[in-house]
Amino acid sequence: MSKIKFALVGCGRIVKKHVEALNEIDDAELVALCDSVEEKAKKASEMAGGINYYTSYDEMLQNEEVDVVNILTPSGQHPKHTIDIVKRYKKHIVCEKPMALKLEDADEMIRTCDEYGVRLFVVKQNRYNLPVQKAREALEEGKFGKITMGTVRVRWARHEQYYAQDDWRGTWELDGGVITNQASHHIDLLEWMLGEPVSVMAKTETYLADIEADDTAAAIIKFKSGALGIIEATTATRPINLEGSLSILGEKGTIVIGGFAVNKMETWRFEDETEEDSKKILDEFAEMPPNVYGFGHKRYIEHVMDCIRNNKKALVDGLEGRKSIELINAMYESSETGEEVFLNFNPKRSRLGHKNGRK
Repeated sequence: MSKIKFALVGCGRIVKKHVEALNEIDDAELVALCDSVEEKAKKASEMAGGINYYTSYDEMLQNEEVDVVNILTPSGQHPKHTIDIVKRYKKHIVCEKPMALKLEDADEMIRTCDEYGVRLFVVKQNRYNLPVQKAREALEEGKFGKITMGTVRVRWARHEQYYAQDDWRGTWELDGGVITNQASHHIDLLEWMLGEPVSVMAKTETYLADIEADDTAAAIIKFKSGALGIIEATTATRPINLEGSLSILGEKGTIVIGGFAVNKMETWRFEDETEEDSKKILDEFAEMPPNVYGFGHKRYIEHVMDCIRNNKKALVDGLEGRKSIELINAMYESSETGEEVFLNFNPKRSRLGHKNGRK
């Protein structure tokens, strides 16, 4: 079987996870990477074993044989880079979260990939955490019965030196705040488990970080199923990361996946199972990751390769990735207006994706 060849665009904080994941997959080959800052590209190249590096993706894609391009640039640049690469080079795209900041940009990414016949995959690696997979299996089997509530908590620490690493961090135009960056995976998991959101009420604040956007947020979501969702997210936890968790409560059972990367089954209790059955599940799915990125990048990229080779439906394609973008924009809209915002809407007050937060 011939290898699928990957190239990386952007060599920031997340590049290490992509390099490690690709190097662990036998039939994947990382052939090149690029960053507009040569020092970053060179450092990433050395970490990847000395592969070719460039300061522009044009030069890289003109000189290298590539099947898939992973977009790892600042969030607000994802649409521009994705659309340009697809139109000019017709490569499949793996785009880090969030796929875009503005809904119209996400829609243009989806349209362009469809038009040029390439696949768009949005990285939501936490869906591949083993406890999350087990929770999804229980959901599909109907073990919860009627779900009443789902909660995600992101209690992480991001000190000033984190935001000072790059001037785009915490800006409305290229990053957003804790909702868009750190909590976007958890918001995706809540929607994946509870289904279509109908409305949201949210509050956001900036307490400890010297940034444009939020470092703390809370929201209440009403889902089409009737369930309520709670989002609690902050990077103002001190002194270290505390948790990244998901809870699902239903009429027949409850699960809590905790740790600091939604990667440790902490509660598993259902009416149709004994305490011994529950303990077995807790022991089996007690894995803890080494960092907040978890273990899921390797599993996710293997899924991408399977979809490309066998023309399978992606777990998170552009349409699926767009869902959390709409909910995130609705949260910002609600925070700005002080009102409940109903989904399937056109953002008017959300500052996300706009220079200095001005529309």
